[in-house]
Amino acid sequence: MPRGPAALPRGDDRAVTMQSAPPTPVAGPVSDRQCVVLVHGYLANKLLLSLLARRLRGHGYRTDLWGYRNMWSSIQVLADRFAGSLAALDADPRIDLLHLVTHSMGGIVGRAALDRYRPRKLGRFVMLAPPNHGSFVATAMAGSFGRVLKPVAELSTAADSMVNSLPTPAGVEIGVIAAAHDALVSAESTHPDVPHDHVTLPTWHTGLLFRRDTADLVADFLATGRFPPQPSGSHGVPATFSLPRDAARETGR
Repeated sequence: MPRGPAALPRGDDRAVTMQSAPPTPVAGPVSDRQCVVLVHGYLANKLLLSLLARRLRGHGYRTDLWGYRNMWSSIQVLADRFAGSLAALDADPRIDLLHLVTHSMGGIVGRAALDRYRPRKLGRFVMLAPPNHGSFVATAMAGSFGRVLKPVAELSTAADSMVNSLPTPAGVEIGVIAAAHDALVSAESTHPDVPHDHVTLPTWHTGLLFRRDTADLVADFLATGRFPPQPSGSHGVPATFSLPRDAARETGR
């Protein structure tokens, strides 16, 4: 159901604003006719997604792990491949809904793939620690390695980098789970410039993949289009549900 921004009361260490993206028609109980496609990040592999996938299957979802081995290829090349895989899943009569759950650079591959092909069965999109506006580590390494390792240059925080030139899909309900102790992606960079829900967990960049509460939050968002309210300061980290950065500035946050 559409929701406008609603400012909640301030706690001792919490200021929360909620806004969800336009609704996606998802009805009925979860079944294995809803497929969650998981995509890993840079210098990673599908094995790192296996525990999260198993936990999502425990919530009733079918899962499909999509990966890549070539760490030199442009994100655009990977997106072409992923778009083809999405098209094949979209045509699968055993699947009613396709959800995306991505980690790190996988979120950018997902964004670029949706710019190429928008599945008819597209459901919701959850990004874990996504460098939506680049990574400061990639920026530091781009001068030395960017010509050989193309994704490094493409994930730079420079205004004209590939990631900062890539449109974010509109009309998709997006949830973002950030890591409080992320040494690769800043908290600000995790926010896409479209309406979204956002929550932070007290872990590190890759640690998100192994936490049970990550899987539970992902499952909640896929089912409802929003994260459940988090207690103020839970686990020592303020719970935050956010507007896009530009919209947040307009509302005076």
